[in-house]
Amino acid sequence: MEEFQKYLCIYLIATNVLTFFAYGIDKWKARHDKRRITEAALLLLAIIGGSIGAWLGMKVWHHKTLHKKFKYGIPLILLVQVAVAIYFAGETFFR
Repeated sequence: MEEFQKYLCIYLIATNVLTFFAYGIDKWKARHDKRRITEAALLLLAIIGGSIGAWLGMKVWHHKTLHKKFKYGIPLILLVQVAVAIYFAGETFFR
């Protein structure tokens, strides 16, 4: 199980770093009238494990903070992911 946890940790770190910079790149593209990253792609990055990076990207880059699906959706995704992590950590701990 330790091997799985190691790879999961690497995956989550990489996904969150990628998501954080995707929000920054999209903000830059918005300011420079370039082709944007779709909202669906930004939300998908959060769903697949990048919710912390999405939340930090929104705060640092001041991006998508007024859109309701991001303003409420990203914290909700993060909350669900934390709840799932706590559940599985408890399952592993109490075995």
